[in-house]
Amino acid sequence: MGQQQLLLIVIGVIIVGIAILVGINLASASAQSANRDAVVADLNNIGTFALQYYRKPTTMGGGGNSFTGWTIPPNLTKTANGTYTLSGDPGTTVVTIVGTGNEIGNDGTTKVKATAIVTPTGINVTIDN
Repeated sequence: MGQQQLLLIVIGVIIVGIAILVGINLASASAQSANRDAVVADLNNIGTFALQYYRKPTTMGGGGNSFTGWTIPPNLTKTANGTYTLSGDPGTTVVTIVGTGNEIGNDGTTKVKATAIVTPTGINVTIDN
């Protein structure tokens, strides 16, 4: 009878260990997905600022139908969701913004990453990792 109880305890510990691992994996996947969504939302927000600059006349401090001279607002270069940088200098008709999140991405080694390409007609965000 003692061996049966010991066997049940061992099986119980194994089941609890597996349940804990599954829970950790689910929490990690959820955090990764939430961070990716937040980075995309931030990129859309920053892209909207770029479009506002593009459409605003130069006499009012805008680009006058050009992205030249636009920079990411300083309070948006680093948020709770990640960091955001311009990829190259803003061209006259396109701005590329790269967002790097705080969570590890799909490949398991690098952080969540997304890129926003802002043109005069809109914002296109692609998820890199």
